[in-house]
Amino acid sequence: MALIAVATTDGFTVNEHFGHAKFFSIYKLSDSGYEPTEIRDAVAVCQHALGHNTTRFDKIIELLSDCDAILVNRIGEGAAAYLISRGVRVFEVSGSIDAVLNKFITDKLI
Repeated sequence: MALIAVATTDGFTVNEHFGHAKFFSIYKLSDSGYEPTEIRDAVAVCQHALGHNTTRFDKIIELLSDCDAILVNRIGEGAAAYLISRGVRVFEVSGSIDAVLNKFITDKLI
């Protein structure tokens, strides 16, 4: 079993930039499929006038600390490097949540 956090605005597609995400949908994956478990509210990391703030990154990392990976539509190089340096697996993907999660299960990516 794995927990995956998905940045989405509509609950159907992986369509949100990591820095703009106001919430993450959490899914439990197993060899036989997946199921949604909860939605976790977040404060958007990217504040346009203020730029990136590692304190905000750390809050997202803490919020999603039990997740095995984060799926986003886009993430900047600096943010990705920061998350990876903290041991967070983050994937840039696009498409329907259903298709993406089934691909992760089929290809045993997590």
